[in-house]
Amino acid sequence: QVQLEESGGGLVQAGDSLRLSCTTSGRTAAMGWFRQRPGLEREFLAAISWRGGGTLYADSVKGRARIARDSTKTIYLLMHNMTPGDTGVYYCAAQTDGVLASRDVEYDSWGQGTQVTVSS
Repeated sequence: QVQLEESGGGLVQAGDSLRLSCTTSGRTAAMGWFRQRPGLEREFLAAISWRGGGTLYADSVKGRARIARDSTKTIYLLMHNMTPGDTGVYYCAAQTDGVLASRDVEYDSWGQGTQVTVSS
């Protein structure tokens, strides 16, 4: 397992964009973003592979979200046109060994989550 540190949450106005960052303490095979909205189960948003840079998106955010990585063990989630329905806790997750996945059970390390609130 690795340590994950998220940043970038907070209050966002409807229509604005969101940028979240997550830095890992060690080597991972892939990393992803999930969120848990009030009253709902945690859901997958996007994932990225460190080796090839391949990406995977949930249908619910495809076209509105982008996941990226840099050379410093940090990944980013960019989401555009935020709505109050995007309010929730956003989690970064990592697989130390594996392939791109959308199921949370495939990830063995999790960040503590960062609250994102979208006001109308």
